[in-house]
Amino acid sequence: MDNKAVIFGVTGQDGYYLSKLLIEKGYSVVGVCRRTSTPNTSRIDDLIKNRGLKIAQGDITDFGSVYSILNEEKPSEVYNLAAQSHVGTSFNQPSLTWDITAKGCLNILEVIRKQPESIRFYQASSSEMFGDQYTINRSGDKFQNEDTSFNPQSPYAIAKLAAHKTTQLYRKAYGIHASCGILFNHESEMRGDNFVTKKITKYIGELHNWLDSFHIEPNDCSGLEDDGDKIGFDASRFLDTMMTYYTFPKLKLGNLDACRDWGHAEDYVMAMWLMLQQDTPDDYVVATGETHTVKEFLIESFSCKGFESHEKFVMQDDALFRPSEVPYLKGDYSTAREKLGWTPKISFKELVHRMVDYDIKGCQSTWKQYT
Repeated sequence: MDNKAVIFGVTGQDGYYLSKLLIEKGYSVVGVCRRTSTPNTSRIDDLIKNRGLKIAQGDITDFGSVYSILNEEKPSEVYNLAAQSHVGTSFNQPSLTWDITAKGCLNILEVIRKQPESIRFYQASSSEMFGDQYTINRSGDKFQNEDTSFNPQSPYAIAKLAAHKTTQLYRKAYGIHASCGILFNHESEMRGDNFVTKKITKYIGELHNWLDSFHIEPNDCSGLEDDGDKIGFDASRFLDTMMTYYTFPKLKLGNLDACRDWGHAEDYVMAMWLMLQQDTPDDYVVATGETHTVKEFLIESFSCKGFESHEKFVMQDDALFRPSEVPYLKGDYSTAREKLGWTPKISFKELVHRMVDYDIKGCQSTWKQYT
């Protein structure tokens, strides 16, 4: 059978990198997108136009739709990346989160179970399933691995755990080659704007453009004034204009002390592919083995462009705290290293710098002027 893959959730960050990887490996790739009045394919447009990525319109929450796609395409591999993936949003839209994330996975597995040809299946599980649980080794280090207990702290994590357990059940009960990748936080230049890492790097891109319009260097922001939820700048000294006072909004963030294990999505999709190349399916933690606070991500993002401090530009907003927090995530990926030969290649520092550079180039100055 020719290598052919169907990807549910192809329009997201991971969908882009996985499609790109599989195409480079000679696969025929079909990405499933929900039919909408406004296409949401901006990340993958180049792959569609120039790299042969095929799009099939369908809805993962509808069994008939999933059946039609897999029955027509007859893939050798199916990757389920589809989810309502924003944890905060899941508290406001728990039913939608469940339908896409949990029910969608069940629909795919049921279709695979009924296919005459064997199909290998990958399920994108999440480190959010661990919640506040972790394992402690003899040295006192805290981490999560494949044996750590789960205690989900959000509707998103509960739905992911349901999909994870469903995949394990179908593997055991029906002999399906189904593997779960327990992915820790992974970011990239393609990250969605509603995620905290992207909020930070995109803000720096816009702030950098704003300062540059006044020929202000990031390391010389002493003239900026604190103006509540904004920073202000008196330009009357050298600008010949009636408007002499300019402001730029501060970046509002929630919990800066949350610890996360951040890697790059480009590395993580390689682990996804490797799982389906194994003779025996299994579950794998995919992580970097390092943990950093949101504040550390913030500091690295500002400092890499010469800002002496982030404090003038950032304020905490209680409304952005989760109702139930996951305080600490640090993955032990030794099983993936030993069985798959996989290790992350992009460091935390490189990840941050790549995201900031991308957003400085891509962001247009969106600052507003006030008198």
